[in-house]
Parts: sequence; structure tokens; C-alpha cells
Amino acid sequence: MFDKLETELKIRGFSRRTVDSYMYHNKKFLEFVKKDPANVEESDAKQFIAYLMSERKFKPRSINLALSSLKFFYNEILKNRAFNGVKAPKTEKKLPTVLTKEEIKKLLASIDNPKHKLLVEFLYSAGLRVSECVSLKTDDLDLAEKMGKIKHGKGNKERYIILSDSLISHLSEYLKNKKDSSAYIFSVKSHPITARQAQKVVKEAAKSAGIKKRVFCHALRSSFATHLLEAGTDIRIIQELLGHSDLSTTQIYTKVSTQQLKKVKSPLDTL
Repeated sequence: MFDKLETELKIRGFSRRTVDSYMYHNKKFLEFVKKDPANVEESDAKQFIAYLMSERKFKPRSINLALSSLKFFYNEILKNRAFNGVKAPKTEKKLPTVLTKEEIKKLLASIDNPKHKLLVEFLYSAGLRVSECVSLKTDDLDLAEKMGKIKHGKGNKERYIILSDSLISHLSEYLKNKKDSSAYIFSVKSHPITARQAQKVVKEAAKSAGIKKRVFCHALRSSFATHLLEAGTDIRIIQELLGHSDLSTTQIYTKVSTQQLKKVKSPLDTL
């Protein structure tokens, strides 16, 4: 039943993770409505979203993902407009978690394993998404030019990344001692490590470093963007380095940066 959905998603260049997510939400919906997809009505769609909100306690972000998955199948594949009248809930506008430079230093200092330390350095120094980091190959990097290329970023877009001098030094040493011959930089038995394994590395490092914030891989990407912004880097360059299609996505970091806010004198101190 979902063969056409999977084929269309692949043709449009969606990642394996997105394909699996879209398939999952569509299967769950049909289990809920117990109808043929051609007979699904707007009332069925609204009942399912209400169920996710009230019974399953899904957060707005998760509901929006489910809704996107369902709208794609019913609008694009089946030409059934059942989901057109279903409005997406407003998402919570949370500021991203950002570590200070001192916290980054503590995080790196808490890691003894060279591979794990290099992983954290890549995430922070190049602003990588975790999926991009675990997929990195040695051929993607030009150490002489201090540049690299992400070949399959979000939306299947390519972009250039910067490589720090410190990271290049540690990477060169790491590659000399690498046990397997895999093309992937972060591999186990010639296979790339998973995003879940990378998240575990970062979480355990933060715990060892005594950092109280909720630290995960994306927090290192957020820290990269914020620290560049605070150093005076043009926001459009940061947008390119992060691979954001829309500048407004990058502009969230102007709200996270505290450097300019700290320079403001409270009116109480001027009394």
C-alpha cells in the first residue's frame, strides 16, 4: 500500500530516516481509523490529531511531523484532501541550548577516548548535524585547504565546512592509529557509528564534565553558530556554514547570544 509513498519520497531525495518516519506515521493512522485510505475523511484526520494530543500527549513538534507525513501521502499520492482542513498546532518557541566556551573546554577535557574527543571537536568546530558527522569520510576533507564538504546534508544539499587547525592536528594523529580501513572517519568494524551512539558519547561527556545543562549533539552545533556570531562573523556566512535554506533559521542565534545583552547597563545602576 505504501510502496508509492516510499518511492516518491526516495525520488525527492528524502533521507532514510525521514522515509521511515513518514511510513511509520501513516501506518499508525490507518491502524487508528481502520479504513481504506481512499475513504478517509476530514473528521478521521481531526480525530487522529486530537488523539495524539490528548491521549498520546504528543508535543506540538511531534504532531507537526505526523501531520506533514500524513499530508504528503494523502495530498501528493492519493489526491485525497482529508487533511487540508487540519491546522498544525503552534510549536513551542524554545531557545536552543548553547554552551559557553568554558563549558566546551570542560567537555573536551573530560574525554579520554581519542575517537570520542574528535567526534565532539567535529560537531563543535564545524557546526555539524549529528547525521552529517557520523557519515563523514576521509575523502570529504581537504586538510591542506582546511575545508571539507558535506555531500548529503539536510534536504540532500551539499555545502562546505571549515576545519580548525587544532582539529586537523588531532585528526591526522587519529587516522595514523585508526584500526580499520573504513572510509568513514568514525567507524566500528568498517561501519559508521550511529547517531544514537554519538548522542551517548556527548551525553556521557557532559555528565563527566559536571555540566548541568541538557547537552546533546545539536547543542554543539548551536554553540558553534552562537560563538561565531559573538566573534563578529557575518550571519549570512554562518547561514552558509550551517546549511540553512532560510536566514530566519540562523537568526535564532541572535536571540541566544548574550554578549550584547551583557553590555546593557540596568537602569537601576544609573539611579
